[in-house]
Amino acid sequence: MAYLRPMIEIERKFLVTSNEYKEEAHSQTQLKQGYLNSHPERTVRVRIKGDSAFMTIKGKSNDTGTSRFEWEKEIPVNEAESLMQLCEERIIEKVRYEVKVKNHIFEIDEFFGTNTGLVIAEVELTHENDDFERPHWLGKEVTGDECYYNSQLSKQPYTLWKNKD
Repeated sequence: MAYLRPMIEIERKFLVTSNEYKEEAHSQTQLKQGYLNSHPERTVRVRIKGDSAFMTIKGKSNDTGTSRFEWEKEIPVNEAESLMQLCEERIIEKVRYEVKVKNHIFEIDEFFGTNTGLVIAEVELTHENDDFERPHWLGKEVTGDECYYNSQLSKQPYTLWKNKD
C-alpha cells in the first residue's frame, strides 16, 4: 500500500457529446470522493475507487489550467470512509470509464446525485502541447474552467447551474 505519487499533473478536460464512449470503454469503476479542503489554492481530496482508496492533495493550476502539482497516497478504505465523515458539504459520486485512443487514455466521468447530467472527459498528457487524437464524442473544451473542477462541483452542483452548456 506504499503508493505515493508526487508529480505535476498535465491534463485537458472536455464535455462529452454522446454516450458512445461507453461502447469503447475497456473499464468502468465506481468513485466516491469528498473534499477536506476545496480552496482554489489547494485541494485535499479523499477518494474511494472500487476496492481502493486515496488521499490526494492538488495545488493551484497554472495560467492555462492545464498543469498543477499533485500528491497522492493510497490509504486503507476504512480510513477513507472515516475521513468522508469530515468532508465538506457534498460528496461526489460518479462512474469513471476508461477509453484508449491511440497513445492516450481518456477518463470519462459520468456524474450522479446533484451533478446528474454532467459527463466530462479528461486526458492526461506528458507536456502541455502534447498532440492527441480527439474522439468523435469529445465536445467543448473546459480546461481551466474552475466550475468543472470536482472540488467546485461539490460546492456548486451541476443540477443547480442556471446556464448549463
